[in-house]
Amino acid sequence: MQLLVLASLAAYASAHATWQQLWIGDTDAGSSCVRLVPSNSPVTDVSSPDMACNANAAASAGVCTVAAGDEVTVEMHQQSGDRTCANEAIGGQHYGPMMVYLAKVDDATSAVGAQASWFKIHEMGLLSNNPDYFGNQVLNDNCGHYTVTIPSDVAPGQYLLRAETIALHTASGAGGAQFYMSCYQVEITGSGSATPDTVSLPGAYSASDPGILVNIHAQLDSYVVPGPTPYGFSPPAVATTAYPTTATWATALQPTTVPTVVPS
Repeated sequence: MQLLVLASLAAYASAHATWQQLWIGDTDAGSSCVRLVPSNSPVTDVSSPDMACNANAAASAGVCTVAAGDEVTVEMHQQSGDRTCANEAIGGQHYGPMMVYLAKVDDATSAVGAQASWFKIHEMGLLSNNPDYFGNQVLNDNCGHYTVTIPSDVAPGQYLLRAETIALHTASGAGGAQFYMSCYQVEITGSGSATPDTVSLPGAYSASDPGILVNIHAQLDSYVVPGPTPYGFSPPAVATTAYPTTATWATALQPTTVPTVVPS
């Protein structure tokens, strides 16, 4: 029995992951503008300043430029520098929601995430309840890639872009939810002027939120994604048929190297 428990714990540990790369449209920006973290372990305390950009996240010298209204793709893998599609992005049945936030800042290379004001631009919770299929399962179907659109009307300037998934496999007990996030440093161009309502991180989540304290091993008909309502994006209704798992990312073209220089 003890060996089974240890094997299970090892599987959970090996399934930890980090957001590591960014794509701007079809351009691979690699790790050039991400605040990399030294560990793939999750944050579990919703009141910790680490909820903003993760624990000991190192600010990058790079700032990636993206136009308002364009697509960006965040990329997650279990081990640092690994881009192989042979391994799940976040394994061990670490199912849960996907979220992306923005925070407008004066200088993306020095801004403190826990002091920034955040607004959510994307979320995917329970996509299907027959069978249950969560937003972050899209990551595993697409070699760790998840694509979102920058709202076309946001004001230009420098931002932190925060990618987050929550692993809910042990979330039926208080403090069991695992939060995985990284911040990307971006310059958004355009002529928009929107300044959406914001929240603080930490502060936007409570350990007792129904989307954080939840048993996903029971059949779920619905799921409440933590945090504010996304700006400029309406999540789809929960499907009652199986969600398609065919990759929409060209996984056969996945690079093996990681660019470290901001694309020109």
